[in-house]
Amino acid sequence: MTDIPRTARPTMKDVAARAGVGLKTVSRVVNEEPGVTEDTISRVQAAIDALGFRRNDSARLLRKGRTASIGLVLEDLADPFYSPLSRAVEDLARAHSTLLFTGSSAEDADREQELVLAFCARRVDGLVIVPASEDHRYLEPEIAAGVATVFVDRPAGGIDADVVLSDNAGGTREGVAHLIAHGHRRIGFIGDLPRIHTAAERLRGYREAMEDAGLPVHGNWVSCGPTAPGRVRAAVESMLSGPEPVTALFAGNNRITVTAVRVLADLPSVVALVGFDDFELADLLRPAVTVVAQDPGQLGRTAAGLLFQRLDGVAGAPKRVELACRLIPRGSGELPPVP
Repeated sequence: MTDIPRTARPTMKDVAARAGVGLKTVSRVVNEEPGVTEDTISRVQAAIDALGFRRNDSARLLRKGRTASIGLVLEDLADPFYSPLSRAVEDLARAHSTLLFTGSSAEDADREQELVLAFCARRVDGLVIVPASEDHRYLEPEIAAGVATVFVDRPAGGIDADVVLSDNAGGTREGVAHLIAHGHRRIGFIGDLPRIHTAAERLRGYREAMEDAGLPVHGNWVSCGPTAPGRVRAAVESMLSGPEPVTALFAGNNRITVTAVRVLADLPSVVALVGFDDFELADLLRPAVTVVAQDPGQLGRTAAGLLFQRLDGVAGAPKRVELACRLIPRGSGELPPVP
């Protein structure tokens, strides 16, 4: 074996000389190609470890037209829903020896486009996007140029693309049906802005569950809009007043649920509550909050898995994957109606 000065950066030629093999053999071992015996692999690996050799991935990837990087665009980094989703994408990227860039659109369509195109300018291989925009035609040149793109939580607007969703309507139907099964007939729905896909789907699920049970939906039993606490508080108070107050509430996301819990805690009357999305400490409240839970980690894993399939050359029409939600009864949704 031949030693080299420790101040020089070792090359594959140095590894070959130390291991006593040809340069092509080292290349095969480094790139995990077949045709090399286990004994030779061990000798080459020992030489790599001894010399501190590192493969030049940048040059290799650029020759293949890849950068081993992907971009993840979330709606709001401060929303705890996105933490497990982001972690799942990051874990799968790491398993594929890929660097992940992450940014937040702050629920702004222009910011989303700016961020996505900035990632594309840095030649990411693919994108996972939680969309804020309703028009993604700006991505058509990037997708045509080979940037694999998967949307998650909401579909793309104006283009056909891979998407991974939760069954928002089905989960809401189950949650409202759960309230109906516990005797409630006057059930209010408080949702997010109806232009948001998930909010619209959850409202649809509420109306379908009420219709399936033959129950009316009065106009003042539905309130959709910003999730600001003041707006939600006013909606809850309005639904609980008047000649036909609701006896139960379905909250369209975790931020709405938290505000509803605070309002209901100040009331002498008992009102049942089911919320869409789980949230921290929901099981420790009294009563603990019944929720329809998504699995954001599974959303992220599924979206990233689909992205890497596309990067590995899996072709075909855009896929739509819809993941089931899970009802978690804890007490608040099982309270009976109070006359």
